[in-house]
Amino acid sequence: MTEAQTASALRLGGHGLAEGRPWPMGASFVGDGVNFAVFSAHASLIELCLFSPDGRKELARLPFRHRDGDVWHMHVAGVTPGTVYGFRAHGPYDPERGHRFNPNKLLLDPYARALEGRLRWSDAVMGYKVGSSRGDLSFDPRDSAFAVPKAVVVDTSFTWGNDISPAVPDTRTVIYEAHVKALTQLHPGVEKRFRGSYLGLASDAVIDHLVRLGITTVELLPVQAFIDDRFLVAKGLRNHWGYNTLAFFAPEPRYMTKGALWEFQAMVRRLHSAGIEVILDVVYNHTAEGDQWGPTLCFRGLDNASYYRLADGGRNYVNDTGTGNTLNLTHPMVLRMVMDSLRYWVEVGHVDGFRFDLATVLGREPHGFDPNGGFFDAVRQDPVLSRVKLIAEPWDIGPGGYQLGGYPHPFQEWNDQFRDGVRRFWKGDAGLTPDLAKRLLGSAERFDHSRRAATTSINFLTAHDGFTLQDLVSFTVKRNWNNGEDNRDGHSDNHSDNMGVEGPTDDAKVLAARALRKRNLLATQFLSQGVPMLLAGDELGHSQGGNNNAYAQDNEVTWLNWSRHDDDLIDFIARLAALRQALPVLRQRRFLHARKRATDGLPDVIWLKPDATSPAPQDWHDPAFRAIGMEVRMDAEGPDAGEAAVLAYLNCGTRVPLVLPATARWELVLDTTRPGLTTGDAPANLPAHSVLLFRATPAEAGSAKGENP
Repeated sequence: MTEAQTASALRLGGHGLAEGRPWPMGASFVGDGVNFAVFSAHASLIELCLFSPDGRKELARLPFRHRDGDVWHMHVAGVTPGTVYGFRAHGPYDPERGHRFNPNKLLLDPYARALEGRLRWSDAVMGYKVGSSRGDLSFDPRDSAFAVPKAVVVDTSFTWGNDISPAVPDTRTVIYEAHVKALTQLHPGVEKRFRGSYLGLASDAVIDHLVRLGITTVELLPVQAFIDDRFLVAKGLRNHWGYNTLAFFAPEPRYMTKGALWEFQAMVRRLHSAGIEVILDVVYNHTAEGDQWGPTLCFRGLDNASYYRLADGGRNYVNDTGTGNTLNLTHPMVLRMVMDSLRYWVEVGHVDGFRFDLATVLGREPHGFDPNGGFFDAVRQDPVLSRVKLIAEPWDIGPGGYQLGGYPHPFQEWNDQFRDGVRRFWKGDAGLTPDLAKRLLGSAERFDHSRRAATTSINFLTAHDGFTLQDLVSFTVKRNWNNGEDNRDGHSDNHSDNMGVEGPTDDAKVLAARALRKRNLLATQFLSQGVPMLLAGDELGHSQGGNNNAYAQDNEVTWLNWSRHDDDLIDFIARLAALRQALPVLRQRRFLHARKRATDGLPDVIWLKPDATSPAPQDWHDPAFRAIGMEVRMDAEGPDAGEAAVLAYLNCGTRVPLVLPATARWELVLDTTRPGLTTGDAPANLPAHSVLLFRATPAEAGSAKGENP
């Protein structure tokens, strides 16, 4: 809508203003104009500010004259999609009681569907006077409109055609965690104009790669609009990962080529057409406004005391997130905003699920973390959200923050114990075989309760936060110097191993050892019960130079270098994915507990030593016990559809003689020491540092007994 058209619309019928409705929240185009609705429980007055299309000139301030409970609303006739707007909120400026109203600060609509302009860091965006002796108790009178992004009225319609969700069962899911820009910025098969964008991710070149790998589900790092932290901008850096959300309904503009919602929708439709789901990593635990020293951009200025969890009478913020503030999901209107946002991405964006950052925050009630808290109850009863994939990052830094295994069905959880246990086993730490056995069976000690499935465990070796797979086998210590924090940031205990040389090397023996270690790690992941998740770039051999906290590296550190891709590793992962899909026993819904099956009298899982005998209790407690066999069949409680059993051996020690059990005729289908092998007979010895997988051919008579660790 042009400036002249906006001005003309405002002249109609006394500015064309009417009462409007208190729903839906945000700005909704209703044919003859736009309905605006915004929440504030403590404001004395709210004004709607309309701007020129470029967001530079404020054309009108229209006071909301109607209020339904705590929702302020009005209808503005003649206004159309494309209109740029913001709010100003009047009320008490009393930080010691939690109120920080300042009408000089232009505020973004919490329900903004699109943004015009980016944040320009200036002291004018602060509600207090920077440098004042009264600190955040002071009041800044400067207008911030020139420096802040504005909301845009959006037409969300899109021609979806016959698009439907692939609805991949959890038992068949293989997740690929990716960053829109990092994945596509250097891809030679993506048109230059689309690199780094949603449309680049939707390109044939990227989709073909995902299909080749056997990926069923792409999990995207945050794509809800976020800002770059001031301290990063001062260093010439950017918030690359995006865990600094400002607008929970708006796609991040930096991944667009035309700034239009349809670009995101087109990406989802293209991925769906290839049978690939889209999951969004979402950040509802905090906002980009930070603590009391942060900017006034949206929530703080509209109703600080409602949107945030406050401490010390209201002046300070509860910081369970480590980012300065914590959203108050115990407030019904804040919870409503989060629920509306989630439904919006499913209904308007057709996404297939969410991964919740620092999800413990979402379930923290006044008495502590509660798996039956308001957020979890709201999601689980919702007819839209209860049918999509829901994944929790099960921790935060608050009291009682580590909650692995504590989430309700149907939530799945990132399993850091799988990551650490598998890493330590292959690094050669003593006494890790019993822990490995637990991880191979889906970490039942954590998740097998309340009728949860074995697919609850999201098994990852690497993720955006931490070493890449290449760096995991190349560095023993982190190298985060480029982040500008003197290498103090990021985890120091990575359970990594450089295989003899720190960092890059041309030593053929070291390179071979690193390649084998990666294959062993990946094979363990794909042979484990649960859902495997790959980090984008691991299949290429991508290195971040030892940086294990590359959140601010929007450059070649994180951008995947496709010209150096590792075809052998890509093919190996594709084989692992194909084997997993072909062998249902590797991806079961029920947990395995060595219970005997009615069909053949054999346990559903049998633990073995390389000599085909069962480990004794003293073996499980022996620090030198480094080679374990696992014979797996369909669980004892479920129907037996005749799926083939599998036998896997994992050896992080020296070569030992190998005897296969007589419970079946076994065909070798995987040997990490011979990655090109597809089928073969059993070797006489179990190779050092190896994973072997056998598939049962028609069974012969025999029986065996196993003992659990």
